Amino acid sequence: MLQAVMSSHTVESISARIERLPVTRQLSTIRLVIGAATFFDAYTVLAIAFAMPVLVREWKLSPTEVGMILSFGYIGQLLGAVAFGWLAERIGRLRVLWLTITLFVTMDIACLFATGAVSMIICRFIQGIGTGGEVPVASAYVNEMVGAQKRGRFFLLYEVIFPIGLMFAGMVGYFLVPAYGWKAMFLVGLVPAVLMIPLRLLMPESPRWLASRGRLEEADTIVAAFEASAEARGAVLAEPRLAPQLSKSRSEWRELFRGIYRGRTLMLWALWFCVYMVINGMITWMPTLYREVFKLPLQTSLAYGFITSACGVVASIVCALLIDRVGRRRWYASAFALAVFPLGALALSGADTVMHVLVLVSLAYAIVQTIAFSLYLYSAELYPTRLRAFGTGCGSAWLRLGSSAGPLVVGYFSAGFGIGMVFAVFACVLALGAAVTMLFAVETAGKPLETLSP
Repeated sequence: MLQAVMSSHTVESISARIERLPVTRQLSTIRLVIGAATFFDAYTVLAIAFAMPVLVREWKLSPTEVGMILSFGYIGQLLGAVAFGWLAERIGRLRVLWLTITLFVTMDIACLFATGAVSMIICRFIQGIGTGGEVPVASAYVNEMVGAQKRGRFFLLYEVIFPIGLMFAGMVGYFLVPAYGWKAMFLVGLVPAVLMIPLRLLMPESPRWLASRGRLEEADTIVAAFEASAEARGAVLAEPRLAPQLSKSRSEWRELFRGIYRGRTLMLWALWFCVYMVINGMITWMPTLYREVFKLPLQTSLAYGFITSACGVVASIVCALLIDRVGRRRWYASAFALAVFPLGALALSGADTVMHVLVLVSLAYAIVQTIAFSLYLYSAELYPTRLRAFGTGCGSAWLRLGSSAGPLVVGYFSAGFGIGMVFAVFACVLALGAAVTMLFAVETAGKPLETLSP
């Protein structure tokens, strides 16, 4: 009956049929498998932070070398986000996800054989290309699988796996690094290799992407399977409502800077940079700072890093459950503004005691993490299917620029002016993010993707 209603296969009909689907077991499986890959992507990103307190002494690293090891991974992520985002628009979401996972797992093995700063910088740079490409493409893929009314919660309950992966890195660091050394961090990171088989066997290609490339029969087959799954579980599907006719089916990078997308692109780039300069500047350096500045034992330094990551997970879950109700724009503006206060307090006090630093850094990190983990959702909502992976990848490239700048800022200011000045700089960056959000952000909650981005 459904096929009779939608007998004409068009881009618009495929999108309309997806919009009215409930969250079925198959969609939940997709979220789980992609989430597992993203989990270990997050783990890989942060593994070096918990290996670093050991490497600093074992390799006798200078603050500059530490900053370069941390930052070059993010520079690689910048290249991967743009290159793989572009490639995903042309060869498909799943093929690119396969490539990115293969790359960052291979380089995880290579990190085990690093013997000094130079070899680790090279390995982390190449590994960053893979990790940088995985998340924006996965985000576009998951976003395209669900309708507007369920998109925020469905997507963010997938995306919350990223901060959980960061927290898991802290747990591994706390329990394994003191006993087995820094290489334990990278051995655990090899687990994603086993995810490649279910990724290929269980995942269909994005029907929205297939339709946008003119492969309408393939898209229809996938959506029909979703519909059959929903009906088999007793769901009554509403009549599809066609969105307005889409004017384009092919992407062109210049469109990011034309019409309504120009303002969106520049606004997103600013948000990505501000959030990740602060959040990764804090989370990657804190275990080392606890040990080198406050002279804490290794296990205590790693435990404090884990506590901060855990606070981010709790805040992310709260955000996932509430952001559809509050709205993206209001949530971001409030979070940016609130996080200024704990960082400002640290700047004014000079970050003089370790407990003072732990409590206020964890609070600021938790608040800003709610923006960081949901920006992939927001970015994907602001571009059409033909630009979604590429636009999200270009936006998250500024994540990488901010992430690479953060550790360098920490290294420079902590060495020359003390860590209190580091927190003052971070507070100013968050204040800028709040201003950009209030002036230029677009509300997207509850609106179909095709309506938001024609």
